[in-house]
Amino acid sequence: MALTAVVAMGDNGVIGRDNALPWRLPDDLRRFRRLTTGHAVLMGRRTFESLGRPLPERRNLVLTRNPGWSAPGTTAVSSVDAACELLDTGVTLFVIGGAQVYAVCWDRVVRIELTEVHAAVDGDVRLRGFDRAGWDEIAREWHPADSRHASAFSFVTLRRREPPDGDRV
Repeated sequence: MALTAVVAMGDNGVIGRDNALPWRLPDDLRRFRRLTTGHAVLMGRRTFESLGRPLPERRNLVLTRNPGWSAPGTTAVSSVDAACELLDTGVTLFVIGGAQVYAVCWDRVVRIELTEVHAAVDGDVRLRGFDRAGWDEIAREWHPADSRHASAFSFVTLRRREPPDGDRV
């Protein structure tokens, strides 16, 4: 199964601070909701706990090493393969973080819905294992800073040049 990653990242690679997003970008949250509603999302346990509840109108899969972990409205999985086995063919699985989950999923990701936050953001979590060289940019939409967004940002869609295992987007 091909995966799609959804990630927001500062110019310096920061994706989080104190188990939360280090920026407030309402249009990014709106895009995230539009992309993922009606689909399955895969996240780490700490990402789930930072959200505080399952995301509505989505199948919430939580990747955890703790076999006894559970939370209402979620399905705990021990591996990416286990998550994929739970889904019907043709269902899109969106990888939504955190950093460790992105790292174990990169080999299977064929599409990235990236929000580039045009600022060097203070944070304690950086995106690891992502090399932009293997990706083609297929869409970009720039947004200036304004009264609702402290930083300018761009919505970027990337497609892997050589999808793994013959999967296609």
